Amino acid sequence: MPEAPDLTFRPHHVLCALGFQGNGYSDRFTANMARIVDNRLRAPGGDAVMIRIIGETDDICGPCPKRRGRLCTSQARIDRLDRAHAAALRLKPDEHLSWGAAKARIRARVPPGSLATLCAGCQWRELGFCETALQRLHAGMD
Repeated sequence: MPEAPDLTFRPHHVLCALGFQGNGYSDRFTANMARIVDNRLRAPGGDAVMIRIIGETDDICGPCPKRRGRLCTSQARIDRLDRAHAAALRLKPDEHLSWGAAKARIRARVPPGSLATLCAGCQWRELGFCETALQRLHAGMD
């Protein structure tokens, strides 16, 4: 039986968590993302935090102003991102993995420079935070 998850993530949020740099859709959303990423995943012991992969709104989506129940106002775009990330990272619905294992998958399966295709349609990609974080992960500077 898998270990009980500490967090739920939709597939594309694995890379979003890696690249998060304090920006978000609203103050509440950004504060929630900071609690998850800065206070848990990047904190001492963060690699042991367990994540369950789901196919709907997750712990990051909670206070998002675009959230409508279990869906998003940009659901078609979110579905495309989730499919692409699930395929690239070989994530399955209801899979449980640690943050450390998620980073190892990113390192093994998402080379620097691939986000232009993998994250096509994401408004945050153009800021470069995720690419910088990906390069740092590959350089062992995470």
